[in-house]
Amino acid sequence: MASMELVGRAFLRGSAGPAAAAPRGARERGSGGLCFASLGGRSTARRTLGAKAPVGALAERVVLSPAPAERVARPEAHPQSVAARAVVTVRRKRKEDTKGRVAEQVDAYADRVGRSVLLELVSTETDPRKGGPKKSKKSKLVGWFEKRDVKAELVVYTAEFTVDAAFGEPGAVTVLNRHQREFFIESIVVEGFPSGPAHFACRSWVQPTRVSGSNNPRVFFSNRPYLPSKTPPGLRELRRRELKELRGSGTGERKTTDRAYDYDLYNDLGNPDKGPGFERPFLGGEKMPYPRRMRTARPSTVTDVDAESRLEYPAPIYVSRDEEFEEGKNEMISDGAIKALLHNFMPLLVSSVSPDSRDFAGFHDVDNLFKEGLRLKQALHDQLFQKIPFVRKIQENSEGLLRYDTPDIIKKDKFAWLRDDEFARQALAGINPVNIERLKVFPPVSKLDPAVYGPPESAITEEHIIGSLDGMSVQQALEENKLYMLDYHDIFMPFLDRINSLDGRKAYGTRTLFFLTAGGTLKPIAIELCLPPMTEDCKRAKQVFTPPADATSIWLWQLAKAHVCSNDAGVHQLINHWLRTHACMEPFIIAAHRQMSAMHPIFKLLKPHMRYTLKINALARQILINGDGVIESGFTPGRYCMEMSSFAYDNLWRLDQEGLPADLIRRGMAVEDASQPHGLRLLIEDYPYATDGLLLWSAISRWCEAYVAAYYPSDEAVQADYELQSWYTEAVQSGHPDKRDAPWWPRMSTPGDLASILTTLVWLCSAQHAALNFGQYPLGGYIPNRPPLMRRLVPVEGDAEYDHLVADPHRFYLSALPGLTQTTTFMTVIDTLSTHSADEEYLGERPEDWTADPAALAAASEFAAEVRRAEEEIERRNADPARRNRCGAGVLPYELMAPSSGPGITARGVPNSVTI
Repeated sequence: MASMELVGRAFLRGSAGPAAAAPRGARERGSGGLCFASLGGRSTARRTLGAKAPVGALAERVVLSPAPAERVARPEAHPQSVAARAVVTVRRKRKEDTKGRVAEQVDAYADRVGRSVLLELVSTETDPRKGGPKKSKKSKLVGWFEKRDVKAELVVYTAEFTVDAAFGEPGAVTVLNRHQREFFIESIVVEGFPSGPAHFACRSWVQPTRVSGSNNPRVFFSNRPYLPSKTPPGLRELRRRELKELRGSGTGERKTTDRAYDYDLYNDLGNPDKGPGFERPFLGGEKMPYPRRMRTARPSTVTDVDAESRLEYPAPIYVSRDEEFEEGKNEMISDGAIKALLHNFMPLLVSSVSPDSRDFAGFHDVDNLFKEGLRLKQALHDQLFQKIPFVRKIQENSEGLLRYDTPDIIKKDKFAWLRDDEFARQALAGINPVNIERLKVFPPVSKLDPAVYGPPESAITEEHIIGSLDGMSVQQALEENKLYMLDYHDIFMPFLDRINSLDGRKAYGTRTLFFLTAGGTLKPIAIELCLPPMTEDCKRAKQVFTPPADATSIWLWQLAKAHVCSNDAGVHQLINHWLRTHACMEPFIIAAHRQMSAMHPIFKLLKPHMRYTLKINALARQILINGDGVIESGFTPGRYCMEMSSFAYDNLWRLDQEGLPADLIRRGMAVEDASQPHGLRLLIEDYPYATDGLLLWSAISRWCEAYVAAYYPSDEAVQADYELQSWYTEAVQSGHPDKRDAPWWPRMSTPGDLASILTTLVWLCSAQHAALNFGQYPLGGYIPNRPPLMRRLVPVEGDAEYDHLVADPHRFYLSALPGLTQTTTFMTVIDTLSTHSADEEYLGERPEDWTADPAALAAASEFAAEVRRAEEEIERRNADPARRNRCGAGVLPYELMAPSSGPGITARGVPNSVTI
């Protein structure tokens, strides 16, 4: 039951309610440009940057199949007045249950008898007589009843206003929802003023007055950006009030209709009320430093008053209402849930009635997951049929769903994963290309306390590697930058005793040395597997393996490589992926909503890069990183996964080293060189992650520099912007309080400082996350290539297990890898994680009405063009046979940094934000 419960939790069928952001047209792959679906079924709010949006015919352009509506006459304008119209686009759910349809009709009839939606225009100017902003009279939104049966997703309504000619420019619109249900406003366009149409990019839920109160209408500001010091007088108080509401009171349990953003510890990963073994340590604080998460303030557990009670999936966990998934995203995840159920149901049944089937008998069993699916032997089928009569029907009707898609890693060359060159190539162009580092000292040395963990020097000696250096000495190889390393010794060693005491989990702290060949590829030359020393001269504490010379050593070498891959998979998922691109970004997103107005130009720049991240992180706390969740169940560290993530945050994470150039220099993979295009010279020229990443990094950097320059002409302008300074200060002080006193935090005193910080944040949320996420199934879906956990240590001659290895190496090797149920569960998880939804927004794309500033639009248009040029260059590189780490017989092209993608699993595409 525990396994079935895990499967049920692991796959999302969608969250309650539709999403915060508008649906986007599906992208065509390989078109070479940014293209968008027509409005014939989806919104065209996403366009090629720089395109001008039509405004006059907005209603006709957007309404897909309008219902007949009564003609509403526009008010006749007095010579000293202005007749204006607000065109409001509302997005309806594509799929409503019966209860929802009835409620919609009730609202329509209530609207007809006076319980209507009211709009009010707010001027940028103040009224000298009243002291506050100039306001129009409230006007009813027309057409709700008449269009109650319209089937279109986007429906347009109007409201008419007559205001004094001296009203000025509309800077805000307030919306009072007197219906019973919330609704989603896509946009508002106000026409009729001499200043021209005013655009309001809303994309937000409006709660009914029974929730928000009759004196608390929603406020939407126009898309004109304003620094705090340049806020028009009529909008200053609204700007202040809106930020106060978004900060919340800091008290009370959050409701799903709330909009507030606040911080809390990770104190909800365990469930101590379930009994011993279900508690988990809190993340955040002196004992286990960690970034802060979104505050939910659920009641405490009975057992531990400091632990927040859990809310198990599918119950909706709180995020601000506008952070919820959009309907199309929910549909994608629902499809993954159905696939997950079918993929995992059968192996669970098989393992429950046939213990022998829990392990793979041979590699053909793994291959059959992709060829035939999970077919049952007749005898086993009969057993299941007797116990569960619908098994036969499932197998007959769901063959396609029970069969897994073939991962890219074995499509071009089924046996590539066995080769040493492919093992090494994946360190440069695989799922986790961010841990390879240049070896600077030989032998490698640990930074851990030698009194606890033994001598710090590696056991790898010159004799181990001298025969693999193409005639060089070790010193010469070091001086010529020929030696590289994957070093997971220090991150795993403090946890190994506890990990290896877990049932079915075995791990080492590993070091792998590589030699850079004349052809520009790496070859592994030594692997060291380390355990904490049990005695002073413990021979098992440090084992060194070198490329094999006989049949037995081949299998020992393969097992050593598998343990390296298992270390790599854990560090990739827990640290590089989850910690660095999810958890560490969350405080910057929370602080942005709390401290920067929607009118702030920097908020406008960051908004696409914050989409869905808080929601996906909240779901991760429910089903991925929680106690007994997918991460604990699927990776070697087990229940110590998040403690290891905290250890890495405490000892390794620094914002000033998270940017690509700084990271490459820190790892010794590049040196500064002003003569090179990006100011860096890579020491491995064909390093696909770095070469493609630098294209996107440079594009992002130039875009951020141009954008910042448009608003901050001087250092004083940056320092005087109290919203900007409050955002950064709060992100550090409240979002990363365990590191608030670190001396390395970048300063934010100049336009250059600001552009640099923004470049790093945009990089991490877009290109870095894409490089670490969307290759998980294509490159990791074949478990022998990259096992996420290991169940056996490498046997030593004289042990009974060594004899088992010699007698049946295939079976022993597979028994060290995850079993059938673990494998299929993990494959289904990374299948979902590697999937692009149809509403994805990719780097270089933005809603057409995101700003009214021509300078910002021009800079954004140039950025989009540079992103397209980067994609074309990546395509050329993948066709260049001189680049052997991405082109060659059986070699996969490196496309994880190619910006565009279609929906599904594509092993390419760079979304703007962390959306999965």
